[in-house]
Amino acid sequence: MFISIAPDQIDEHADVLDQMFRLRKQVFHDALKWEVSLVGHYERDHYDTLGPVYLAWYDPERVALYASMRLLPTTGPTLLFDVFRETMPDASLAAPGIWEATRACIHSGNLARDFPGMDAGKAFGILALAAIEWCRVNGVRALVANYEPAWQRIYDRMGAFPKQVGRAEGFGRQPVCCGVFEISDRVIMRMRTALACNGPVYHRQARELVAA
Repeated sequence: MFISIAPDQIDEHADVLDQMFRLRKQVFHDALKWEVSLVGHYERDHYDTLGPVYLAWYDPERVALYASMRLLPTTGPTLLFDVFRETMPDASLAAPGIWEATRACIHSGNLARDFPGMDAGKAFGILALAAIEWCRVNGVRALVANYEPAWQRIYDRMGAFPKQVGRAEGFGRQPVCCGVFEISDRVIMRMRTALACNGPVYHRQARELVAA
């Protein structure tokens, strides 16, 4: 199932967050070799202290985490503004109703075991769809995220079609793009169709998300 974890729900979902921070270390530090902040077996940074909302996809028994994402309002400090400011065309993306999505990652091992027919692209698509559904429910009108150029085609295939509003070099081997994701019923329906999901994914049981 997908759940959102607000700042006042940290203790209630400590087991899920334990898995999430461990997964982030495995993905961003161990696999991708990013220069990230480590706390023991966790990947955590300054933005995790600012009251973000976490989106988590896990099995009903809360044993296996499949994917997670961090969401922060752009009215406060964000990675986008503090680190990737050069990818922004102007300051208009820091506004009420616009949130930043970062630290999206999947647990390829858990997915392969429990959903052998699902590839990583579809898993990321389902994670993105859940985030957009969460935004729709909570009055967020746009999500902004940074990504490498090749991800534009991946997002387009999943029906998200983010609007690329900026791009900059100097952050690694690839340029970094800044994209704005529209939050609307139209986008949600388009993504559900592209991902073969027959209804909402946010709050649904994980095993209900697999299309034939």
